[in-house]
Amino acid sequence: MKHRVLLITGASSGIGAATARAAARENYKLVLAARSRDKLNALAEELGQENVLAIGCDVTSMDDQQAMVEQALERFGRIDAVFANAGRGGSPGGFSGADHEAWRDMILTNIYGVGLTLQATLPALRHSRGQVLLTGSAAGRATIPGSMYSATKWAVTGIGYNLREELRGSGIRVTLIEPGMVNTPFFDEPPEHAMEDRDIANAVIYALNQPAHVDVNEILIRPTPPVE
Repeated sequence: MKHRVLLITGASSGIGAATARAAARENYKLVLAARSRDKLNALAEELGQENVLAIGCDVTSMDDQQAMVEQALERFGRIDAVFANAGRGGSPGGFSGADHEAWRDMILTNIYGVGLTLQATLPALRHSRGQVLLTGSAAGRATIPGSMYSATKWAVTGIGYNLREELRGSGIRVTLIEPGMVNTPFFDEPPEHAMEDRDIANAVIYALNQPAHVDVNEILIRPTPPVE
């Protein structure tokens, strides 16, 4: 496992940043991508610049994604795992009254952006026989009234299943990470009875650290219900 290269989108905060910290402790070399360059650079400095490459990237831009991969290969020579984690929430109001522009940005990030990450990184992953991890959600396995966000995560679930079939026999593993409520900057106010971002990072590292003949297809992780 030493010196493997992990690329994380949406790496500047929350689950992405927590996973970067956990992977650094496991001696991964890291490619950290996000729109927020200031936060990325601070995280790279925290983790040690020698083994970390911070790249500004809008996941809805194929040019940005391809440049991200090119820079990663130029710096480290390979990509062993990709955590397609970038995502965003929508707006309140349900299908009747939500901000449709917020829908557009969310759908492009949560679905189209994931597809672009896969298309940009799969050639390198085929070479390394690596691993793809996708940030889905428990919301992608449930019916939530009026939630376009939930619908985007249902789409990510479908992407994971369909990608696994496309890659069958290639040696590339595909893992869906499906968190329930997590206390991250995703929420304006800290939610009650939520997990921490490091809890999800631990699940990612578990899936990554399995031997090559073990393919962890899905990890659905929810907070323990409060004691009554």
